[in-house]
Amino acid sequence: MIYDIVIYVGSAMLLLGSLFGLLAAIGVLRLPDLATRAHAASKAGVIGAGLALFTVALVAFDAVIAVRALLGITFLLITTPLAAHLLVRAGYRTDEKMRIYLTLDERQPKSKSPL
Repeated sequence: MIYDIVIYVGSAMLLLGSLFGLLAAIGVLRLPDLATRAHAASKAGVIGAGLALFTVALVAFDAVIAVRALLGITFLLITTPLAAHLLVRAGYRTDEKMRIYLTLDERQPKSKSPL
């Protein structure tokens, strides 16, 4: 009885995670510049992969597998935003087209006034 409920909940979570992965892929293909693509990939990708790993932890009924899956989720939550930030920063430093979309650019040097 409880096993069947866990399987159904796990299946629903896996489908939801795959939908988030699909949204991340569509965002990477459709969005205009590097910053928005990285945002879509990092946010939706972490949620999709996190839900898939949480489903593995839930359905496995094994403590060792559950701990490994939860460590994988933690690793994703720590490394994915950092990697997206570094990719966008490197793209910003090399690509002039990206600056068109920015409304306030605090990295540009201000005009030097005598005061």
